[in-house]
Amino acid sequence: MKILEVKTLAIPDIRVIRFGRFNDSRGYFTETFRNSDLQGLDFMKGVRFLQCNEGYSRAGTFRGFHFQWNPYMGKLVRVISGYLIDLALDIRKSSPTLGKIIAYDMTVSPENDYNEWIWLPPGFAHGVLLPENSLIEYFCSGEYSPGCEASISPMAADINWSICDTNLKKIFDSIVPKTKLITDKDKNGFTLAAWLKEKNSDQFIYKKS
Repeated sequence: MKILEVKTLAIPDIRVIRFGRFNDSRGYFTETFRNSDLQGLDFMKGVRFLQCNEGYSRAGTFRGFHFQWNPYMGKLVRVISGYLIDLALDIRKSSPTLGKIIAYDMTVSPENDYNEWIWLPPGFAHGVLLPENSLIEYFCSGEYSPGCEASISPMAADINWSICDTNLKKIFDSIVPKTKLITDKDKNGFTLAAWLKEKNSDQFIYKKS
């Protein structure tokens, strides 16, 4: 796995890992995952991936904002084909960015000499917006645990978008409020304030690194 660059975003615990592709006249080849290379990154030390998911979504789909405890689930996400806007909402109590959300454009052309992973550790509600038919893959640091999950509604008025990329927010606003490709469960998730009143919100506490 040829790691080219690691980017820190507006919420520093969210990282983008750019890795190389080897292009020639036939197309490209890439090693998308090698545990030893990821373990060489300080913020990935000790992270074990226990589950890998693949999802195909039709254009205009929104999924999120999801999170899980018992066990906690960090996610390492990439787009295989299509157009992915990845969103991370900080739900860690006492965090300086509690309630704030960021978005990152994960779209990569097959002609590029790189692809990217985005790493979202536990403590973030995760969402994906797919403006085009898209195929994504993500590794999880915990196995799925029904009954220990919840979601924040993307319609929640108390989400703080002040540090989010304005162009990606415009795309979000143009699709999500009117899309039919969202579950009722996601649409009717908690507001941020309502979630923070729940006992299980104490599962997510900010720890300064």
